[in-house]
Amino acid sequence: MVNVNGKISCAIQENLILENRGKKHWRYSLLQAFIPMGRIPKTYTILLATAAFVGILGLWFSLTLLVGIDAFFLPSPVATLDAARILLSDGEFVLGVQMTVFRVMMGFSIAAAVAVPMGLLIGTYAPASAMLEYVFSFVRYLPASAFIPLFILWIGIDEPEKIAVIILGSLPQLVLMVATNVRNVPMSMIEVSYTLGTSKADVLWKIILPKALPDIVDSLRTVLGWAWTYIIVAELVGASSGIGYMIIQSQRMMNTSRIFVGILTIGLIGMIIDIAFKVLHDYFFYWNKEVR
Repeated sequence: MVNVNGKISCAIQENLILENRGKKHWRYSLLQAFIPMGRIPKTYTILLATAAFVGILGLWFSLTLLVGIDAFFLPSPVATLDAARILLSDGEFVLGVQMTVFRVMMGFSIAAAVAVPMGLLIGTYAPASAMLEYVFSFVRYLPASAFIPLFILWIGIDEPEKIAVIILGSLPQLVLMVATNVRNVPMSMIEVSYTLGTSKADVLWKIILPKALPDIVDSLRTVLGWAWTYIIVAELVGASSGIGYMIIQSQRMMNTSRIFVGILTIGLIGMIIDIAFKVLHDYFFYWNKEVR
């Protein structure tokens, strides 16, 4: 018979020995990294993320320079970098990037200002849930891009039309995600708060909102990423500036390198915003790190 208990005891002892030697020991760090929901030092995170980007860049170089894929289908990194240099020297591209960021942030801010209170109501109160949840469930399956012709007809082709696309694409998703965040608050916390004297009118602000707020911020970060997909679609129709406008113009001129510049610019901006969200999340909700 196999002595299973003996093997488990040896494994536990080995982990304890490694832990006693210090958490900086590489074997201990490697073991900890592959524990479910485990953590690794930030230095390792940066190194692994950098390695991933270097690997993608290396694959890109290999496909274009070694394999010899036609530049019409996949431009080389050098050609893309050269196209980016030319675009950045042109003030119109920089202005277009600024306009795209403005449209996204304005539409998303309006959507968030409406969605967070609505989600709190739906997640907290059953009558609000019964009245509104299925309405937003219905609306979120309506493609925002399909409303672009209607928005152009109703409000024209100026900035309000593009912002409206962002709002329509983000609002229903965010409302339902916030409602889910609220429902994830343990009922035991609410019952204990009643025992300690919290009134039913105050439990939303003193218990539910503080507990759900870190998850709500994560939901905002997620939906903001979706908002970028909507603005590009909005700028493909009836726009005279923006990253999406530049992409469609480059497609008409068969300039694949410029298309790649537009796509990579969106990815870079999105990554910067995502990192900013994470940093602010860890700063304001430091007490929530151990339970994430």
